[in-house]
Amino acid sequence: MGIRTRFLIMMGILSLLALIAMGWASYDFSKRAALKEAENKGTIIYNYLVAQRQFFQSDQSPLISELMEKDRFYPYLMSGFAASRKTFDYFNQAMPGFMIKYAATNPLRAANKADNDEAKIISNFKANPSQDSSSGTITKNGINFYYHAVPLKVNSKTCLTCHADPADAPKDQVEIYGTESGYHWKYGDIVASLIVYIPISEAIAQAKTTAMILLGIGAGGLLFTMFIVSIFLEKGIVSPITILNDRTEEISLGKNLDQPVSLNSNDEIATLARGIDRLRISVARMLKR
Repeated sequence: MGIRTRFLIMMGILSLLALIAMGWASYDFSKRAALKEAENKGTIIYNYLVAQRQFFQSDQSPLISELMEKDRFYPYLMSGFAASRKTFDYFNQAMPGFMIKYAATNPLRAANKADNDEAKIISNFKANPSQDSSSGTITKNGINFYYHAVPLKVNSKTCLTCHADPADAPKDQVEIYGTESGYHWKYGDIVASLIVYIPISEAIAQAKTTAMILLGIGAGGLLFTMFIVSIFLEKGIVSPITILNDRTEEISLGKNLDQPVSLNSNDEIATLARGIDRLRISVARMLKR
């Protein structure tokens, strides 16, 4: 195997490893950037929902309680969860793909029933009462999401008006939701989790595409570079060495001793050529003697 072939193989292997590392780094960087952007979006949505619920509890709920009869219950007027969920439905019309869920293991509304992943999040909050949030990635129905979850604790006795004993709950509420679920909550218990879901499938796919484009550009650049290097090796190293080898064999056989050995360069190979030329002169003199 010639010098040029060995050099190109070694260069190709090292460059391929560098390309793979660069492609992986690009994908990882793009993925991290996508997750960071999703985290920022989740924080914005969560803080908006918190502000909306704070307005409901501080300003809207006391006024409605004064105006409504005891056993009347209108979810979008009297439930902070229902009101914020409905607000988010309107938000979803302009920004589809985002989701929120007031996930509970014992919900009043069946649609809020926690799935297996959400039940684990709630269970983790119960096992770690000091933990104020949880986040990460999750897959639902084949779609990747970044999620931000916070525990929901019964920190107001007003909540127990509707969620303690069903016999004490507003009659309208019992007629709408029944008495099987959403009751027997206790003050201080973590009963649910507000979970904000930010879709990231498109961002992850874009990160993969970016990495593949980078790999393609790098591979093209590598092939072009190897082509240029191959020409350089042929003209600058392999061909001169071949010429010197042929002249050395001729000198060893006493042929063409009157023809000088020289190369139009000023590098190590030219130094070798001068050394071979001195050998030619020495052999010629020796043969004459």
